[in-house]
Amino acid sequence: MPIVAADWSVDQATGDVRYIGDDHGGAAPSYATVIEFHRWIEDLADDATFVGDDEMDITIQTPTDRSTDNIITMINGFNIDDNAAEHLYDGSIIQAGGNTIYDGIVNFGNTPTIQIIQNGAVLADDWWNSNGGLNSDSAAGISHRFMIKVRDGGVDIDGRRLVGTTRNYGKTFAEFSINGTARGNNVLALSESDDLNNQTLEATIGAIADITNLNEGYIGADVSGDGVDEFYYSQWDIGANSINTFYEYTKYLTREGSAETLYGLPGELFRGITHEIAIDNPTGTFVEPEAVSWAGGTGQLLAIDSTTAGTTMWIQLLTGSAPTDNTTITGGTSAATADVNVTVTSYVPSPNFAGQSTGSAIIGAYGLGIEPADLSASDLLTDLTGASVQPPNNVTFSVNGLVVGEDRVLVGPESGGALDVSQLSLSGTLSTDDITSIVVSTAIPSDTPASGTIRVQDDSGLFRRLEYSSYTGSTFTITSTDGNEDFAAVNATTANNVFISYIDKLATATTETFTGVYLADRPLFIRVRDGAGTPIKTFETTGTLGSAGGSTTVIRTSDE
Repeated sequence: MPIVAADWSVDQATGDVRYIGDDHGGAAPSYATVIEFHRWIEDLADDATFVGDDEMDITIQTPTDRSTDNIITMINGFNIDDNAAEHLYDGSIIQAGGNTIYDGIVNFGNTPTIQIIQNGAVLADDWWNSNGGLNSDSAAGISHRFMIKVRDGGVDIDGRRLVGTTRNYGKTFAEFSINGTARGNNVLALSESDDLNNQTLEATIGAIADITNLNEGYIGADVSGDGVDEFYYSQWDIGANSINTFYEYTKYLTREGSAETLYGLPGELFRGITHEIAIDNPTGTFVEPEAVSWAGGTGQLLAIDSTTAGTTMWIQLLTGSAPTDNTTITGGTSAATADVNVTVTSYVPSPNFAGQSTGSAIIGAYGLGIEPADLSASDLLTDLTGASVQPPNNVTFSVNGLVVGEDRVLVGPESGGALDVSQLSLSGTLSTDDITSIVVSTAIPSDTPASGTIRVQDDSGLFRRLEYSSYTGSTFTITSTDGNEDFAAVNATTANNVFISYIDKLATATTETFTGVYLADRPLFIRVRDGAGTPIKTFETTGTLGSAGGSTTVIRTSDE
């Protein structure tokens, strides 16, 4: 609709052109395009004499100049203020000789609310979201049209850079950057739809207490299960929750209106890594996270590969441009410094910093870390090198129907229907007390549990039970302290048999389990004996650790 003249006033002495109608939440606020504004005030300027509060007529200097229908310049001292700018749209207003500029923003999309990040902050007053989006045009696919001040006092506000986001809980998140507004209209493209993997009530997700970020900064974790750490800028523990609940929780933390803090930034402002920077000449000790700055910009340090001797850092850019070669970066808390070493790599962050959910798996955003134990083979992370990392398929085998404190359970490798005691063989003779490692002649199968027990045949023919805490290559790290680790009196000669006892214990629960990584079907031999108060005949069977795990149940045939 055309401009509502009664909602505007002109003071010819000061040049102030002001909006005096109802505010956005009032009974009848009005809005006008910049060309309608120009036509209105120029129409006043051709009057013989002014009337009322519109002090403009033929005797007064020209107030505005039209470059195009979308670019209007206030001249001869005439000006609008921020409140007036909130009621104009569809173009730019330039004034004070170019020292003040309001540029037009148009969002092509369907979201009722958007947020604007300017100069390293989310603008607190989002008046453009009034009435479900000001000056919308649904037929044209436009949800919002408004103006933002991008130059003030002769200085561009953060180089006229803007980031638009839509982060409504329960909807898909989106963001769109304007890397320097131009005169006229500047386009955002922000839409939303129902997020089918984010349908839990916001209050329910907000009440969760056992999802925590265990570590912030450069964190190593063996997500792939290959025995070698990858590195991430976090390590989230999802507690007793599903991976999709974790995804919903991260959306809750960064939703519109969030009061949370992430990595030292407000939740609404946090986006994730935007730049990887090679560095040299470090001094001092950086803090993870902390604000960092350089000539021409600021950011938030999310990770650095060494706080004292770093070669690479990862940041979220907040203001200005990314640093260039030889620029010095300074920590805001630590005062540590480092110089850019040629290479700066930019990344487009995921609209949700955690990435995407399939409903049953997480497709993690760049650098996001999650505890390996919380992941499944369906999940996929991306480490700080940009490599895709898929967790192994951890599967569980169960022996059910046990009697606690009576049943002795042994699960080992199977061959030909019997226990395969020659699964592995010693490499090197054991002849000392208190051994701390066992080396076998071939690589330890990578589906072996991360910790557990093995059996080693000594030279008397006895298979000793030894506990291990870890393994790598062909070496088990032994932690036994019950005497079985002493081989001084009775040696174990190289090439003696060794096998992995996947379960090897007196039952402490009615179901005993072990977990390994599925690579291929693993044939198993199971033996259960109870010669105590309720003796049974020895139970023996075979089983398979398959892609979905496996199980067996003891048949308890009385031996009384």
